[in-house]
Amino acid sequence: MSKFRDALASGKFTFTGEIGPPKGTNVGPVIEEAVHYLKDCCAAVNVTDIQTAVMRMSSLAACRMLVEHGVEPVLQMVTRDRNRLALQSDLLGAAALGIENVLALTGDHTTMGDHKEAKPVYDLDSVGLLQAMRKLESGTDLGRTMKGEPNALDGTPRFFKGCVVTPCAEEVEPQIIKLEKKVAAGAEFVQTQAVYDPKAFEKFMKSIQHIKVPVLVGIVLLKNAGMAKYMNANVPGVVVPKDIVKRLADADKKEVKKVSVQIAGELIRDMKGMCQGAHIMPLGWDKEIPNVIAASGA
Repeated sequence: MSKFRDALASGKFTFTGEIGPPKGTNVGPVIEEAVHYLKDCCAAVNVTDIQTAVMRMSSLAACRMLVEHGVEPVLQMVTRDRNRLALQSDLLGAAALGIENVLALTGDHTTMGDHKEAKPVYDLDSVGLLQAMRKLESGTDLGRTMKGEPNALDGTPRFFKGCVVTPCAEEVEPQIIKLEKKVAAGAEFVQTQAVYDPKAFEKFMKSIQHIKVPVLVGIVLLKNAGMAKYMNANVPGVVVPKDIVKRLADADKKEVKKVSVQIAGELIRDMKGMCQGAHIMPLGWDKEIPNVIAASGA
């Protein structure tokens, strides 16, 4: 039974964190930081799946290692790299390895990553992946026998299915429509893209009051003003206000991490009454997640 599911069902404001598997086999440092800094303050820890199309170790393998160390994982699964056969196979494998939480993502195009010659698959999108999970939970797969009957499974998985949304997109209506489709396909929780504008987030949350699934607001720790400016220029749907950029720019280099933590904590404090939790993406600053949570007062 997913403890993450239980945490959200309890109504208590819930935190999740995030780690990225290594580009290599040295997984020790990543797992150690998850155990020491995320385990006690996060209900679950996302494991990215070849994020931004940069090749890394298997998310599924890293998730299993977290399970072995008493950390509940959220398996991120992108549809970019696998067809429906491989996706269903990995989902069954995850269930057999004790991994219940799955976040469905379509994934960034391969041209963004470090293997630009790689051929993307996109057999399913995130909605199709959610539908595939629900199909597996029903005891059959997406295929058919020679007689046209559903393929029965020998053992049925259970998943806690999640999806993503971008609340601060320039055109938010398509985001709402897509979210409605994801929830109709089986999504049971939502983690958002990074949000730095509480007023825009409040407006978005009011517009999705009819969608009855818990939402965790996404917070990416900003490492400096340059990163904030880069996100404004290059990450669709992410808007870092000028006052936040200025705070980072004015901070002493030795104090910028502390300022970033304060900003993240303040944002969560301002938005915690609007949603059911926060998903903190530290981008290597895993040690700072407990400090962010403390600063949030949640």
